[in-house]
Amino acid sequence: MAKYEEWLTDEGLLLIEGWARDGLTDEQIAHNIGIQRPTLYDWKKKYSDISNALKKGKEVIDRQVENALLKRALGYSYEEVIYEEGVETRRVVKEVHPDTTAQIFWLKNRKPSEWRDKQSIEHSGSISYEKLLDDL
Repeated sequence: MAKYEEWLTDEGLLLIEGWARDGLTDEQIAHNIGIQRPTLYDWKKKYSDISNALKKGKEVIDRQVENALLKRALGYSYEEVIYEEGVETRRVVKEVHPDTTAQIFWLKNRKPSEWRDKQSIEHSGSISYEKLLDDL
């Protein structure tokens, strides 16, 4: 049995998907499989099942990170449980204020045409060299 064939099984694909979901990079996943990263890239091109397992696993963790970033950008509250001598004594509601850096990151990536640092400006007219000299 060729090495790739053992990873095309249900069990192999589930492992690959799980590693991707756990946040491992392609290089780390290739190491776990026992191959080099370029081999994993070749497998992704040749075997859609492997490519799909990686995409499916990464999609889950990407959504979790997106949700965490949005939560941080908007701010949130949570309940902290206070224990004294192993016994719950009270609960305190704590507030995490919106994070400006998370907001900027979100907007630059979600609405780049409005929020990126570099703005594109087009000029449709013409400027004559003589006019510039006259204005000086």
